[in-house]
Amino acid sequence: MTALSRKLAGHASDWDRDAAMTAARILLEIKAINFRPEEPYTLTSGWKSPVYIDCRRIIYYPQARTKISQLAVEKIQRAIGYETIEAIAGGETAGIPYAAWISDRMGLPMSYVRKKPKGFGRNALIEGDVPEGKETLLVEDLTTDGQSKIRFAQSLRDAGALCHHAFVVFFYGVFEGSIETLAENDIALHYLTTWWDVLEACRERPYFPESAMAEVRRFLEAPAAWSAARGGATSNKAKPEE
Repeated sequence: MTALSRKLAGHASDWDRDAAMTAARILLEIKAINFRPEEPYTLTSGWKSPVYIDCRRIIYYPQARTKISQLAVEKIQRAIGYETIEAIAGGETAGIPYAAWISDRMGLPMSYVRKKPKGFGRNALIEGDVPEGKETLLVEDLTTDGQSKIRFAQSLRDAGALCHHAFVVFFYGVFEGSIETLAENDIALHYLTTWWDVLEACRERPYFPESAMAEVRRFLEAPAAWSAARGGATSNKAKPEE
């Protein structure tokens, strides 16, 4: 098991563990979690992976999104504070609904960050309004190696916002150096659940065959070797996530 894996196998508090397990169970129930070790997925970052998550499915399920939003706000307030964040910004496109739900619950202004300028009008990267001088929480659905968070945060900073925190529902939690790279760019990552929590939830109920579970564990314990053996990337320096 990698150093990052060992760290993420535990939780900062009982609340964090309960929240992680609840989020994992919700994702499993709505079939947002996919295991396919016999035909690996190719992530945008170039890694080969036997697991894939589609957090966009949450938008379809009212009770699931209500609970995830509730947990997200409590996580943000516990980890960052009640009055620190002054605005919310979603990353295009998957982060936009989460940013909307969170900003509504927290009573804060919301913007969203484009991946590239739209090419007409103000040619803006920030839509809604620019939260100039405001401590802005960047929100997305998930992160693998963290590269897109760095780009979105820089766009916010270039426009005049302050951005020192990012929140995601799901953190892959297997790529070494991801949290450190974000920290080097002055971004603290906050998240609800990881693949390790999904595996723990799967011990309670057989969502997938044990053979698939065993292969997923092998990937999580040595992702670079697993990916390399199947022709995938082995470094976070590969093509960044989207």
